[in-house]
Amino acid sequence: MEHTNYIKYSDWHDLLQNSITKPEELAKSLPVDKSKIERIIKYYPMRINPYYFSLIKHSNCPVGKQAVPDILEIEDINILSDPDPLCEEIQSPVPNLIHRYPDRVLFMVSAECAMYCRFCMRKRKVGYNSITDKTIKAGIEYIKKNKSIREVVISGGDPLLLEDEKINNILQDLKAIDHIEILRIHSRVPCTLPQRITKDLVDMLRQYHPVFINIHFNHPDEITKEVALSCGALADAGIPLGCQTVLLNGVNNNPIIMKTLMKKLLMIRVKPYYIHQLDVVRGNLHFKTTIKEGLHIMQSLYGFSGLCVPQYMIDLPGGGGKVPLLPQYLKSFSDDTFTFVSYDDKLFKYQI
Repeated sequence: MEHTNYIKYSDWHDLLQNSITKPEELAKSLPVDKSKIERIIKYYPMRINPYYFSLIKHSNCPVGKQAVPDILEIEDINILSDPDPLCEEIQSPVPNLIHRYPDRVLFMVSAECAMYCRFCMRKRKVGYNSITDKTIKAGIEYIKKNKSIREVVISGGDPLLLEDEKINNILQDLKAIDHIEILRIHSRVPCTLPQRITKDLVDMLRQYHPVFINIHFNHPDEITKEVALSCGALADAGIPLGCQTVLLNGVNNNPIIMKTLMKKLLMIRVKPYYIHQLDVVRGNLHFKTTIKEGLHIMQSLYGFSGLCVPQYMIDLPGGGGKVPLLPQYLKSFSDDTFTFVSYDDKLFKYQI
C-alpha cells in the first residue's frame, strides 16, 4: 500500500488541508469500492489526514478500521431508529451544551476533527456546520448564569482543531467566570494530528491552570514518536493528561492489546482514565462488543501496575449518565468470613 509522505508537510494546517475526503483519493492507496465509499460519506463524512493515514497498514487493520468507511455504517440505520439514544439533545438547555450532571457541563465548541472516527457517538453532528460563534456565545452565557457549574468539559468535534486565538478566547471567557474552577479539554488531536501541538498552543494553554486534557487512544499502534513529543510538551507544561479508550470490536477487544496500550500510555505520561463501553448509535453498531468481554479485559489488567488500570464505564441510555463496571471479586460472605477471587482467579478467604 502506498502512503502519502506526511513528513513533506511543514505545518499542521497543510496536513489537514491534504486530508483524504473523497473516494477516488482513498482508492489511490487502498483497494476500496469507490461506489460504496460514496454512499457512506453522504451520511457520514470522511477525513483521514496524511499523518494518521501513514499508520494504516490496510483497511482492516486496527487503525484502518477506525478511519476507513465501512458499508456496515449505513446498514444499521433501520435497526437503530433513535439517532440520539443518550438523550444529549434533551439535556441541552442551549445548542451544543449538555448539562447532565449537577456541577459540570459538556461544551461543544468545534464540529470538526483531524480524523473522523467511524465509531463516533456524535456521528449525527460531527463534520457538519452545527457549531457557530453564536452557539459558543450562548453556551458561555448559560454557564455564567448557572452558579452550580464548577467544571466545564470543552469538547466537540475536537476543540484543539480551532485556531489558537479562538481557543484562547473561549478559555479566557470561561476563566473569567467566578464559579468555574476547572477546565477540561477532550481531544483526539495529540493522537490523530500530533503536529497540532505547537509551542504557541502549549504556551497559551499553560496560562489557564488548572486545565486538564483527556486524549483518546484506542490501539498501541497509535502511539508513535510524534505522539510522544506532543504529549511530552503538554505534560512539561504541567497539564495532567488522561486517556479515554473506547472498547471496539476488531480493534482492541483483546486483553493483550489493551494491556500493551495501557503500558505504552504510561510511557508517554498519559494516565489511563476510562475504558468506555461503546455508545451505540446509528452508524457504529458493528463496533459493538459485549460487557462480558470488557469485564474480562478489566480483570486481565489487575495485577499489573496499578497506574495501568482505568475505570470501565458505560453511559446509560436515556441520559442516565456514566456508571462504572467492575469484575466480580467478592464471591460470598457470612458475618465474619468473606471469599474473594484474585485477579488470577484464585480463591482467598478473609476473616474479620
